[in-house]
Amino acid sequence: MAGKHLKIISGTANPEFAYKIADYLHVPLCDTLITRFSDGEVRVQIKENVRGADVFVIQTLSYPANDNIMELLLILDALKRSSTHRITAVIPYFAYARQDRKDKPRVPISAKLLADIIQKAGADRVLTVDLHSAQIQGFFDCPVDNLYALPVILDYLKSKNIQNPIVVSPDAGGVERARMLANRLDCGLAIIYKRRPAPNIVETFDVIGDVTGKNAIIIDDIIDTAGTIVSASQMLLQKGAKSVIATCTHPVFSGPAVERLKNSPIEEVIVTNTIPVRGKEFEKLKVLSVAELVGEAIKRINIESSVSSLFV
Repeated sequence: MAGKHLKIISGTANPEFAYKIADYLHVPLCDTLITRFSDGEVRVQIKENVRGADVFVIQTLSYPANDNIMELLLILDALKRSSTHRITAVIPYFAYARQDRKDKPRVPISAKLLADIIQKAGADRVLTVDLHSAQIQGFFDCPVDNLYALPVILDYLKSKNIQNPIVVSPDAGGVERARMLANRLDCGLAIIYKRRPAPNIVETFDVIGDVTGKNAIIIDDIIDTAGTIVSASQMLLQKGAKSVIATCTHPVFSGPAVERLKNSPIEEVIVTNTIPVRGKEFEKLKVLSVAELVGEAIKRINIESSVSSLFV
C-alpha cells in the first residue's frame, strides 16, 4: 500500500535520533533552516516544497525544554502555512507530563496546556513514546499514538539471561508498567512504597514483596535526578536482593543524577535514546535505540496501516 509523499523534518533537540529514523525509512531529512536571532528567538524556514506531503516533525522536548517546545511550535506553524496534507508531531519525550492533574490549589495542568498549544500550532496527529500517564492522550483532540519502549528493553533483558529475577516498580504509579515486564519475563513483582513530600524529594518507606536472594530489575518511565532509583536500589539490597539493575525509557538525568547513579549500588542503568545523553555517559550506562520502533510507526501511519501491534 502506497502512502502520501513522506517528508521527515528534524528539530535540533535530538538530530541523531531523526537520522536513525530516516535511515530506517530510506527517506532523507527535509532541508530545514533552524537558527537563532541575536536575541535568542528561534528562526525556522522549511527549504523544500512540502505541498500535499505527509510530514513528520521529530522533536524531543528534553532540556532545554522551553527552547525545544518553541522550536517545535514554529516548525508546525511553518508547515501549516505550506499546504501540507498532514502534519504529525513525533515527540519521543513529552515534556511537562508530570503536571497532568490539579492536585493542589491554584496550579496549572501543564500537560493539557502543552497539548492545546501543539494542536493550535498545526499538528494533526501526535506520535510519542511512554507518556508519563496514559490519560494525557485524552488531552488531545487529534489522534495520539503512544508507543511503548518495553519490547526493546525486554529483548535486551532476555539477552542477559538474568537468573531468578524480580521486577520492581519504584512507586505505585508505575505498577502497570512493571507488571507488563514481569509477565513477559515470567517472574515476580515487587513495589516500593514511598512518599514524595516535594518535587524531586523522596522518602522511601518499604518494599511490598519478597526480594530476598533475587536479582531486582527496577523499571520506570523517567530517571530525573535519580533520587528515587538510587534510594530504591539501596532499600532492595537491604531487604536481601542479590543485585539491582535499573531501566527507564527517558534519561532526563538532571542535576546530580549522573553522579548519584555512578556512585550507587546499581550494576547497570538501561535507558533508550528518546533523549540524547551527550556529555552524560558513564560506565554503567547502556543506551538502547527505539528509533526503529518509531520509524515503523511512521511508516504505518503514512500508508494508513495498523499501528496497534506496536503498542505491546
